[in-house]
Amino acid sequence: MVHLSVAIGRFFEALLWALARGVGMMAGWALLAVVAVAVVVAVVRRVLRRR
Repeated sequence: MVHLSVAIGRFFEALLWALARGVGMMAGWALLAVVAVAVVVAVVRRVLRRR
């Protein structure tokens, strides 16, 4: 019975870490997208300001 309890605990720990990795990756991509949009907006403003 102890082995089953340990196996279930390890399964949920692995599930938690996989979920945390997925959320972290999505947050990283979202942050990268925000930075990319900010750079594009800055470049467009500079180009339009020169005209």
